[in-house]
Amino acid sequence: MDEECSVLQEEEREALLSIYDGDEAFKQVSPTIYQYKYGEDSDNKSFILEVEWHNNYPNEAPKINLDMFYNKHIVSSVKENIKNKVSKEADHYLGESMTFTLFEFLKDFAEELVADQPDKEVIESITKLSIDNDDESAKKITKKETMSKAQKRKQWDRLDSKGEKPRGYDWIDVVKHLSQTGSSKVEIST
Repeated sequence: MDEECSVLQEEEREALLSIYDGDEAFKQVSPTIYQYKYGEDSDNKSFILEVEWHNNYPNEAPKINLDMFYNKHIVSSVKENIKNKVSKEADHYLGESMTFTLFEFLKDFAEELVADQPDKEVIESITKLSIDNDDESAKKITKKETMSKAQKRKQWDRLDSKGEKPRGYDWIDVVKHLSQTGSSKVEIST
């Protein structure tokens, strides 16, 4: 890691922690990974942006990540659009601290960038539709096996008082087995 980059990263880390102190939307995952949540938890258009610094950051643009579990409801076209906009903005600030600037840039344009995100009702109905289809196919597969009274009685006769098979039920009679396989002809020379 470049000495200059490590000094700039340390300064930016301290600045971010002081700026976002008490902001619940901001989270430091590690010394080089920071997340910011846009929107409310119950909102279908809310998402988390993750910025990861490389060894040469800020001389190189940080890695922009939207592939967190929290963002599973965001369609891929919207994710790509957000990544592209943030990456283009990061290119303008190469050589200087930019994480705060990227978070604030996205605050200004978040609504515009998630405008193509479908409404929650549409996603829920699609999910429910696919889940309902899965349930019907599972019901068809798990058909209960029916046994006659004689079959049930025979099954009970095979079990002991505890409902378990008796000890040795699967043992093999070695002598009988060997007599069926025959002996191998071995010549003993003296």
